[in-house]
Amino acid sequence: MNPTETFDVVIIGGGNAAFCAALAAREHCDRVLVLDRAPEAEAGGNSRFTAGLMRVAYTGVEDLKRVIPELSDQEIARSDFGTYTEDQFLDDMARVTEYRCDPDLTEILVRRSLETVAWMRAKGVRFTAAWGRQAFNIGGRFKFWGGLTVEVVGGGEGLIASLTGAARNNGIEVRYKARCVDLLADDDGVKGVRVRQNGRTIEIGARSVVLACGGFQADPEARTRYLGPGWELAKVRGTRFNTGDGIRMALATGAAAVGNWSGCHAVAWERNAPDFGDLAVGDQFQKHSYPWGVYINALGKRFVDEGADFRNYTYAKYGRVILSQPGQFAWQIFDAKVKAQLRDEYRIKQVTKHVASTLEELCRSLEDTDGEAALAELNRYNAAVRQDIPFNPNVKDGRRTEGLAIPKSNWANTIDTPPFEAYAVTCGITFTFGGLKIDNNAQVISSDGEPIAGLYAAGELVGGIFWFNYPGGSGLTNGAVFGKIAGGSAGRMVAG
Repeated sequence: MNPTETFDVVIIGGGNAAFCAALAAREHCDRVLVLDRAPEAEAGGNSRFTAGLMRVAYTGVEDLKRVIPELSDQEIARSDFGTYTEDQFLDDMARVTEYRCDPDLTEILVRRSLETVAWMRAKGVRFTAAWGRQAFNIGGRFKFWGGLTVEVVGGGEGLIASLTGAARNNGIEVRYKARCVDLLADDDGVKGVRVRQNGRTIEIGARSVVLACGGFQADPEARTRYLGPGWELAKVRGTRFNTGDGIRMALATGAAAVGNWSGCHAVAWERNAPDFGDLAVGDQFQKHSYPWGVYINALGKRFVDEGADFRNYTYAKYGRVILSQPGQFAWQIFDAKVKAQLRDEYRIKQVTKHVASTLEELCRSLEDTDGEAALAELNRYNAAVRQDIPFNPNVKDGRRTEGLAIPKSNWANTIDTPPFEAYAVTCGITFTFGGLKIDNNAQVISSDGEPIAGLYAAGELVGGIFWFNYPGGSGLTNGAVFGKIAGGSAGRMVAG
């Protein structure tokens, strides 16, 4: 090894987990470097494409005021925030991952969620209550649902801008277009990274390295190899730079692989969206109001229980279901009764949408779809709705269908009030679930079962936490919690 320069801690990645790691490391040592593979105009990793929702455990308004001190008395009076306890968070993690989530790492994620977001607030990241995404106005009072209350001001763009500013204010150097190609390691552990920047490859020494550069979701070859046939056809919701570099480098150094390598976070996404995320549109290609309507595939058939649970607990797994449909797409269909409840993402210009005054006309307009079968399916659905049960979007209301092969368990409104709307969606992959094995200090574990000296990891490239699915908003929280832990561990190691 012949490094051209040496830092105390080098962070590989440029998103939420990476910057939390950098800020935490800087609390213990002086020279911290962040290396982002993307050019500055596309920097921020997947975090920049998110809505900025963060799942935290809280017992009431006083806990929320730790992260949103600006909450006014008027805002508190018109909001029913309820509670979302640590036990509820743990239960949600266990339930949606089918009880496979790593118990130690999951407990750390949950129990440190509030304190980590409060730490981010102290670093300069501003938060607000998610009135526009996670609450319904019932009788003049907003009621939050699904255990998700906190979001970053400015969404993903605001998050990355705040974290980048905080890093620079704390003397952390950030370099762009810096792709890490190898870890520098010997018998004593990881000693730095080999970086390609501006057409040149250099070696940078480091007393410890934190990997926080995302999963392999932007690599179609890796998706098909690990997730299975057909996954090369999925759209990528976020950055084009998350191709698994960090995972590859760590495995080559002897790291252990762990977790749900055939699983991922994948959602309903605009059918004609570009192959990778568009920063001008952000997360608005997503289409998450399906609990208020129905899905129809190319054969004109429903194929999933749209009301199985709150959107927060189903949206991350339904992308896979859509990808498995004929043509890898489906239609979300709504009527005028629920128009006001559709999320803002349905109002952007970049949508594949049809509007009609009759169901017959709507079904005839659906491209690549058996319109006659779709009309018959909608008529069967309408006849099966239990209209004697009141509709309530704030709870799992039990308003269901009866007698259908695929039921709708909650929020089953008839589709009978014009105008009718249909939105075409496909699968949008967010991040992959398989990755590196870490211990409770976020130190990477080798395939022999021992910690790898000088190597830590956080964020999407850590495996074992999410399986099959995840509770909405827990991804950013996971990145922040373990980013802070990884950076703190790396910094403390340097400090002696």
